[in-house]
Amino acid sequence: MTVTPLPDTMPPVSREAAGVWPSGIGELVAYGVERPGLIPLWVGEGDRPTPAFIAEAAHRALRDGATFYTRMLGIPPLREALAEYVSRVYADPVGPERFFVTVGGMHAFHTAIRIAAEPGDEVVLPTPTWSNFFGAIAMQGAKPVPVPMQFDAGTGWSLDIARIAAAITLRTRAIVLNTPANPTGWVATRADLEAVLAIARRHDLWIVADEIYGRFCFDPAYEASGRAPSIRDVWQPEDRDRVLFVQTFSKNWAMTGWRVGWLEGPASIGRIVDGLVLYGTSGVATFLQHAAVTAIRDGEALVEEQVAQARTGRAIVCDALSALPGVELPAPPGAFYAFPRVPSEPDDVRLAKRIVDEANVGLAPGSAFGPGGEGFLRLCFARSAADLTEAMRRMVPVF
Repeated sequence: MTVTPLPDTMPPVSREAAGVWPSGIGELVAYGVERPGLIPLWVGEGDRPTPAFIAEAAHRALRDGATFYTRMLGIPPLREALAEYVSRVYADPVGPERFFVTVGGMHAFHTAIRIAAEPGDEVVLPTPTWSNFFGAIAMQGAKPVPVPMQFDAGTGWSLDIARIAAAITLRTRAIVLNTPANPTGWVATRADLEAVLAIARRHDLWIVADEIYGRFCFDPAYEASGRAPSIRDVWQPEDRDRVLFVQTFSKNWAMTGWRVGWLEGPASIGRIVDGLVLYGTSGVATFLQHAAVTAIRDGEALVEEQVAQARTGRAIVCDALSALPGVELPAPPGAFYAFPRVPSEPDDVRLAKRIVDEANVGLAPGSAFGPGGEGFLRLCFARSAADLTEAMRRMVPVF
């Protein structure tokens, strides 16, 4: 039988669809994922399966018939549990009417951008940053405006407030603030948060606050509170109506594949979020939401274990790589990523592929995270000590 090949053409698509940013991480995953024995440190995911007490809650909900359409903003028990969690961890009394359940943190971010920006508007974001931010902003028809952070090989990353202020134009509608940050591990200080909030007030901007890694903070100054500084620590009552928080169950509770997250914002936008969810996903599966209630109410010990594992992984990776004369790696104060630079190897994609070829370890190229990330590599250390020790043993000779 003769098969006529299909023409290598693409039908007309929208400008927004055609302009979606390609994933530099995905390129490396495709390059090395099929290799036997590869240690995958390229995505933001630990190696711990979701604990049984959470999975069993989903099973119970299924058995009890939680299989029907549900409320667009989330089931009341979960919204109440989210309010209790935030009130406890951040000492910020908030009600359930501020919480809207989403299909993971990515859906929460998409929703926040759709609320904050219109096609043609600008969204400012410090970089390097999570590559998905760029894609979500572009899909809204808005323009991501990257503002590179400053890097010092001795002290690490810092936010340049003057650059943020200079990036604001008449078209700016929002500032994305990710702290603790993916991929750099940077943690905003109170002064940083106050300065960004002041800029937002001055220009009447939204702040889209990604504090997903807020519990993963290794600075001794914050150990007593069990979290990183939050914009909640510096805002005034009127600021509650200008901040949208994106969050997820993925990191704290080992639930990456469950796709459950939340958006927090002023209760007045509930009607808008209800419509966006209705015409987007029609809500999160009810039985998954019941499992999320169990996770957040009964999972504090799990969160502490996750943070402890990441702390151990951080020490293994930083001790191994920072000791090498050709590697620059200040210990990240937050999140669960190391972001080393090898000045002698400026082509980070080529270096990442060489590490796959010679060490059978998968890292993400820093250029995938926007301006300022070129020449760096991202490594997730939320993994077992055995895997990380073996990965370092393999990688050190490559450097």
